[in-house]
Amino acid sequence: TESAGPISRSASRAHSGISSRSASNSNSLSRIRTAKPELRRGVLLLIPGGPGNSGLTRPVTYHQRLPQEVLDRYDLVGFDPRGVARSQPVKCSSDVLERAPSLYPTNQAEFDTMARYAHELHDNCRKQSGPIVDHADSASVADDMDALRQALGERKISYYGVSYGTLMGQMYAERHGDHVRAMAIDSNMDHSLSTIPFVTKSAGGVEDSFNEFVKWCDRSTACALHGKDVAKLWDSLLARADRGELTDPDDPQTKLRSLDLVGGAGNMFYGPNWSRLATMISNLETNTPTPQAFADDLAVESPFRSVLCQDYSLPVATYDDYKLVSTVENAVSRHMRGGILGHQAWTACIGWTDHVNNPPHRLNLRDAPKILMLNARHDPATSYAWASGVHHQTGDRTVLVTYDGWGHAAYPHTDCTRGVVDNYLVSGTVPRDGTHCAAVEPSARMAESTPKVIVPKW
Repeated sequence: TESAGPISRSASRAHSGISSRSASNSNSLSRIRTAKPELRRGVLLLIPGGPGNSGLTRPVTYHQRLPQEVLDRYDLVGFDPRGVARSQPVKCSSDVLERAPSLYPTNQAEFDTMARYAHELHDNCRKQSGPIVDHADSASVADDMDALRQALGERKISYYGVSYGTLMGQMYAERHGDHVRAMAIDSNMDHSLSTIPFVTKSAGGVEDSFNEFVKWCDRSTACALHGKDVAKLWDSLLARADRGELTDPDDPQTKLRSLDLVGGAGNMFYGPNWSRLATMISNLETNTPTPQAFADDLAVESPFRSVLCQDYSLPVATYDDYKLVSTVENAVSRHMRGGILGHQAWTACIGWTDHVNNPPHRLNLRDAPKILMLNARHDPATSYAWASGVHHQTGDRTVLVTYDGWGHAAYPHTDCTRGVVDNYLVSGTVPRDGTHCAAVEPSARMAESTPKVIVPKW
């Protein structure tokens, strides 16, 4: 076995079916074999999210997370999608990356600067990385995944993908459905959306998470803001930041922007880490030092652009267009200013490219077996409306299990959410469509494990 850790492999794309779409020569691959080959059902490919996340360590992570019944039946396989980490990564010059302008222009001139920069960055990344920059879309990755299947010697393969990894899974099921044994996709992207629907559903999801946080503070004495008008307090902090009056309690020389607050809160919703967020808001109100501050880097990584801008067409041609979409975004998400992640998605692609390899379309599943979809009702990143949209597009080709709670990535939250996925992977039993898993109140212990505030990904 190779259970001591992942081993690096390389999968050749020799077959003609994907040669025209291939822009790199290999994908880095890791595997932990099952310790019980007599029970083996095949390979479970663990699809990374991001876009731009590495997947090489996922077998180790999930070997500690999955139940023994699943580990007995599958080799766990992780990989870096094209353009990421060890699979011909997208590389760009640091001096160009450091000159990134704001994605919040206030006039036509600033809008033009933002668009010109994206075009310049694209040209620079292409010069540094080669044509992979223009061929890192999820449809191409799906073809790579089928090449990995062949390299592993498998007739069919099983999948578990989270967040942006669900889009790669969807594309695989659409293009290579007859090679799917089982597929569970958790916290789903909707690839069919144009600009306004994309923005409204994304902004609506993060605003819903804020409202759920407020409700928790109203009902729980564990909230440091219990008994206060949390929404009003939050809005006042944003207003102070807008006026340049809010400073970091740990570093009085550093002024906090409203973007810092929105980005930090959005990150806390992922767990969710409500207790920690409430404490941080309370400390900002009273100017009390806290071990972790809101301020952090809000830069958009190059692999994020290279993938997302080839998967979605979200055209915004002028500053007037920008103002319209931004107004809609803020109207839907008044307290969270539209959120950071969704705003980055539709603004970072302005000026990046005029051609989209994998344009948005309704998911068309013909040959795939029934696919298990899982989504939290109150997901701050992949809106429940996205999962509902994909399920509606695919009809009886998918089943949707709803976790009626909070946070991003539903699987780890309860025995119910884990059980429906584990049972599906072990026995092939598809849960009843419309199954709901009851919400479990987030634990205050989440506050102790909150990571450094970063801009989250899908």
